[in-house]
Amino acid sequence: MAQPYDLPLEELKKYKPELTKQPDFDAFWDETLRQLAAVPVQYELTPYQYPVRGIKVYRISYLGFNRANIAGWLAMPEGERAYPGLVLYHGYNWAFDGNVHDTVNWALKGYAALQMLVRGQQGASVDNVVSSGGFTTGWMSKGILSPEEYYYRAVYMDAVRTLEVMASLPQVDASRIGVTGGSQGGGLSLAAAALSNIPKIAAVEFPYLCHFNRAIDVALQMPYLELNEYFRRNTDPRIEEQAKKTLSYFDNMNLADRIKCYVWMCTGLVDEITPPSTVFAAYNHLECPKDIEVYRYFGHEYIPGSVEPKLKQLMKYLQEGSDE
Repeated sequence: MAQPYDLPLEELKKYKPELTKQPDFDAFWDETLRQLAAVPVQYELTPYQYPVRGIKVYRISYLGFNRANIAGWLAMPEGERAYPGLVLYHGYNWAFDGNVHDTVNWALKGYAALQMLVRGQQGASVDNVVSSGGFTTGWMSKGILSPEEYYYRAVYMDAVRTLEVMASLPQVDASRIGVTGGSQGGGLSLAAAALSNIPKIAAVEFPYLCHFNRAIDVALQMPYLELNEYFRRNTDPRIEEQAKKTLSYFDNMNLADRIKCYVWMCTGLVDEITPPSTVFAAYNHLECPKDIEVYRYFGHEYIPGSVEPKLKQLMKYLQEGSDE
């Protein structure tokens, strides 16, 4: 089994690197949100016969950023009352069968659950933003020389739009909506909570898209290493400088102070994909109510011990209506 390779836990608890925000950081996101708002909130539901009783399941499609078609799954308990909502974001290129089974399992726990399929990565979700430069191996370097063209600009806005779609559903209590996901899904949960006032809780597991500069230096496995490969193939230091400037707009460490809802987070100390220091960098910059669970012997994987703490916080904030 792997041993911890990052900072010791006591240092992680205090690790709060300087932010890398550009002077126009907030103006950039205000303009991006304005562009999203120009796209109408509209969706289509197609019933799906899933073999389970008491749950209604639908394929869903809706307009995301730049009017791209975003696909997903929606599952909710049968009944007339408004249910608490939970928006689900999946891992990087990681949603087998669109995560429909996971979506249904959340509905069985009493939530209206909406799984967003990330543009270009899964199903019928369309990536329609054209970048003017090339990229390598995956999504991490697509459009990386321009904040306006960078891949995750549209993805973050799709994540916000998914919340808006959820809040518009008549079967959902718009005052009780949370976001959750692990890895890329955890990063999207943080970004959505930073860029929307809809979530009441963000339940986040080993989040990706945090403290890029540190990740480039210490991550041992993909997909952060896609960035390293891009710099190997483009050795001009000005390219790396501009790329890191672009990444700063999408760094959840820089977005953290915009989050107002409660955040529950967990991480493992042998995570070679999302290094613990990158997770703590974002966590320690949060100014909202928050908790973090640390698992010494776990990496980027299913962590059994995290299940009940996460469920308890989701129940507290969404099903019991707590404002604490």
